[in-house]
Amino acid sequence: MTKNEAVEITGGLSNPSKMPCYGFSIPAIKCITGMKLREVVGSICSKCYAMKGMYGFPAVKNALMRRFEKLNHPEWVSAMATLITAKEKSGFFRWHDSGDIQSVAHLARIVEVCKLTPTIQHWLPTREYSFVSEYLAKNSFPENLTVRLSALMLEGQPPVAIANRLGLTTSGVSKEGFTCPASKQNNECRDCRSCWNKACANINYKTH
Repeated sequence: MTKNEAVEITGGLSNPSKMPCYGFSIPAIKCITGMKLREVVGSICSKCYAMKGMYGFPAVKNALMRRFEKLNHPEWVSAMATLITAKEKSGFFRWHDSGDIQSVAHLARIVEVCKLTPTIQHWLPTREYSFVSEYLAKNSFPENLTVRLSALMLEGQPPVAIANRLGLTTSGVSKEGFTCPASKQNNECRDCRSCWNKACANINYKTH
């Protein structure tokens, strides 16, 4: 499979400016839990960064929807692995700078991509706890995939109990006490790779 064919099959990768690597994103409006939380005052999703700024530009919105519409292509897994292998030179990859897991089957396909790219460290944040729990009831995640269960509320506690039961990590969002250094360095990761590091049990991001 050529790189151009892989782009056609998947809709291509995203290139979030904050990240030291490529990513893959779909529309935030397709978040299952996120769109319910969108209407909840004080929830993280009520202030979703992926519903404003450059994410609202027509070209970006079209690219996000194009990727979403291609998620079930029969060659999506191999095409994603082809693209990541061809383009990602940092050794890292971020899933869903916009959007979230759509189903257990979707999660399983992401896991297969990770297995096909063993030299890449993958990071997948999600609020779809039930999909993750259902998948892990019969399966396991590869060592090169760090799944972080994201908190639901601003200043709220991350889902530590669920994460501990599943052997995963967490993240939260707060105005103070944040541990992500990006807000102090031009909103960029720079040399930090804590989000991909399973040894970092929780990452606290600053409220956008």
